[in-house]
Amino acid sequence: MMRKTMLLLAAGAGYVLGAKAGRERYEQIRGGFNTVKQNPKVQAGAHQAADLAKEKAPVVKEKVTEAAGAAAEKVKPGGGSHSSSAGGTSDRDDLVEQLNPESTARQEDPYPKGDLP
Repeated sequence: MMRKTMLLLAAGAGYVLGAKAGRERYEQIRGGFNTVKQNPKVQAGAHQAADLAKEKAPVVKEKVTEAAGAAAEKVKPGGGSHSSSAGGTSDRDDLVEQLNPESTARQEDPYPKGDLP
């Protein structure tokens, strides 16, 4: 329900901002929006959504902080549980190998000449 409402509001805003229908049509749309906005059911729904957002904000903040910390650990040099691969080389060595300017990806013509078997 909330997604549909947001979609309709976004579509309406996009239409109003992008319309070339003139001032009269703009005023008509704006009047309709104000009528809906002042509807007691819409007001109650908006307050309910705001209260729910305030209630859930600390939980969301905690989860985002945890996810950001976990992501930061994965990108730190030597961080996380994937600091070395089975061959004994580190992820950093793998990245250096991928970025090697002598690799075939950076050569003028990396494709073999002649017929392939």
